[in-house]
Order: sequence, then structure tokens, then C-alpha cells
Amino acid sequence: MARKFSIEQLEAQGYRKQQTAFAVLTLFVIAVLLSMHVLFTPLLGAPSKAVIFILSVGFLIKVWEILRLRKRQEGISASQARTETVISIVGIFVLAAVLAFLTRRDDPPYFVLLAIPILRCAYQFGLRATIATILAAIGMMFAWITHYFTMHPPARPTEYLQTAMIAVIFCLTGPLVWFLVKQLKQREAKLYEKMIELETTRERLVAEEKLAAIGRLASGVAHEIRNPVAMIASSLATAAFPASDVREREEMFAIAAREARRLENLTMDFLVYARPSVPQRSLASVSDIARHVADVTRMRAADRSIDVRLQAPEDVFADVDAAQIEGALLNLSLNALDATPAGGHIEVRLRGGEHAVYVDVENSGNAIPASNLTKIFEPFFTTKPGGTGLGLAIARGIATAHGGNLWVSTNMDGAVVFTMTVPRDALESSTGEAEDGKGSDRR
Repeated sequence: MARKFSIEQLEAQGYRKQQTAFAVLTLFVIAVLLSMHVLFTPLLGAPSKAVIFILSVGFLIKVWEILRLRKRQEGISASQARTETVISIVGIFVLAAVLAFLTRRDDPPYFVLLAIPILRCAYQFGLRATIATILAAIGMMFAWITHYFTMHPPARPTEYLQTAMIAVIFCLTGPLVWFLVKQLKQREAKLYEKMIELETTRERLVAEEKLAAIGRLASGVAHEIRNPVAMIASSLATAAFPASDVREREEMFAIAAREARRLENLTMDFLVYARPSVPQRSLASVSDIARHVADVTRMRAADRSIDVRLQAPEDVFADVDAAQIEGALLNLSLNALDATPAGGHIEVRLRGGEHAVYVDVENSGNAIPASNLTKIFEPFFTTKPGGTGLGLAIARGIATAHGGNLWVSTNMDGAVVFTMTVPRDALESSTGEAEDGKGSDRR
């Protein structure tokens, strides 16, 4: 069942990125303040050692915080995220207040740091927390000016006006950022809900498809077994009829034996398909395998004047189960033989890539109808009289078990090509060249 999360949990998942972004922003502002003291000493005056020390400590704390966040692997709850955020906000307020007290100026530049807590509240908390932080920042600025002019009269109205303008900027920026973030979070929540619905729907469709596949498989097994069993029962019943002569009985027994062998072959094919064995890999010459498959196909094609060709380099090796690969390729070549008219040709081509080996089996028969092209690898689908419909399904299963694939790469009259690919090494995944092969699947 799909897992559901609350909005708080969603926010906690992105906590590390959010904290890192605000820590970098604070780091940048502190670095700018330190640079201002160096570049504008004639205007701001030489900073005291205590100011430089406090700014340096704040800078190092933020560097440490960024490194700690980068190393953090475990998750964090929404309540923990809030607690750490509040501590960070209070820390910035304390830092700004201490720096303002140490400089003893009527217009300390350190109150610019107060914009960061406002942005954090707007981004991570609600409107009330944002407004409360704005009021706290404005209150701190006016309290400092009042304190300064109490200690250094007379008061200058321009400084109060300048502070009021900064307060207006804070009042506009905080709610605006909160509104924009709220819109983004609502869209994110809706998108997440849609993703959950999509995942739930996908799981349901996969389950239904599995049930449907089992139903088709059971129906195919029942259909394929029913015909031989019916023929065997009918033949034995006819042979047991008292009026049957010896010749007729022998004929009925022969039919029953033939259908029994067919039933045995069907059962073996089904077992191979239903319980494919794990490839027993070893370094094998795919060139020798392709050559043997071409030789076997050539012998069976001789009576129909079908030309069997082979294009294979001498030194193509891969870490595969040679018996399984040979069986799969032989299945493809015999299918090609059935689809090739007399006087046509079959070509087996071997290509060795850096990471994968490709084998093409081409026949000069008619193109596979579009209605059949999507079904040919399904179990029990066949257009051949007496076919079980498991050959191609087994061949593709062997290819995928090796980390490769099997598909129809070309489908036109006179040129129908089945392409099988397997990785050269057992450690190679199905990406790389094998994936490139999948991309050309025209099914």
C-alpha cells in the first residue's frame, strides 16, 4: 500500500536543504559585513577586536553548521526541525544585538541580519510567526535607537525615519514571501497527492495485470492440454471398440502415442518457461555457438533449398550459460526456418560490442502482422499448426535472465530480424549497450 505523509513530514524531508540554504545566506551576509569593515574603514571607523571576534565566531559557526548538515544522513522530525530553526533565529537576533551594542553607532549595519529570521519564518512557519518576527525585529531596531539617543542626546528624527523605512521593507517582504511560499507548498502538496494516487493506481494495475496474466496462462495451458488429451481418449476409445480391426487399432495407438509425446513436450516447455533455471555462467565462445546453430539450421533447411548464411567473428566471447544461449538461438533459427519460403534465406549475424554481444537472426519471409507483433512473446501465442507458443517466450526469458533482451528489430517483407543481446560480463547490468538495443525495439 502506498505510504502517506503529512505536510509537516514533507517539510522535514527537505529540512537539510533548507537549513543549508539559510546557513549559506547568513554566511554570505557575515562575510559582506566583514568586508565592509575592511573596505569602508574611513566611513564606518575601525572595528573593535570584539566586533571582529564576534563576526568571526558567527562565520565559523555557520561553516560548522553547513558541514554538519552535509554529513547528516539520518532523518529529522518536524518538531526537531522547528526547534533547531527557532534556536538559529534567536541566535541571529542575539548576534545582531551584541554587534550593535559593541559598535555603539546610531545606524549599525548589523540589523541587516534580521532579514534572515524574517525570511526563515516566512518560509518555514506560518503568517503569525512571520509577523511576530517582524515586530521583534522592528522593536529591536527602535529600542536600540531610543537607547542610543538616550545615552547620546539629542535625538535625530532622520534616524527614526530611516529605521521606519527599513521596518516598512520588513513588513512588505515577510508577508509577501510567506504568501508565495504558501502557494508553492500547496502546489507541492497537491502534486504529492497526485503522485500517491498515481503510485496506488500503478500498483493496482500491476496486480490486475498479474492476475490477468495468470488467467491467460491458465487458459493457454488448459487449451493446449485439452486437445492432446481429447485425441488420446478418442483414439483409445476407438481402439477398444470390438468391431475395430488390428490395423485400425494400431493406427489409433499410434495417434495416442504421438499425442502423448506432444503432451510431454508441451509439459516440458511449460516447466522451462514457468521455472527458468539460473544461468550457469562461464566464459564461452559465442562465435562457436552461432556457428553450431547455423550448421543445425542448414541441415534442416537443405530439403527446402533455403540458404543459411553466417556472419560471425572468430573471437567473440561472453560470460554466459552456453547451453541456454544455444537453445535460445536455435529456437530463433528454427522459427525463422518455419517462416521462410522455399528458396529463401536465413542469416545469423554476430556482433560484439564493448559491453554486450548482439545476435541477429534474419529470415526472408513475410512481415509479422502488426496485430501479432505485440503478442509473439506471450506464452501460448502461436500461428504455427502444432506449435506450443512457448519458444519465443522461453528465448526472451533466457536473454533477460542474462541481463539482456530479445526483440524484433526489423519487420518488413523479405527481412524479419529478431535481435538478442546479452552482456559480455556477468557484472554488466542491462544498461549501456543492452539498453541501446532496447531503444530500437519496434514492437
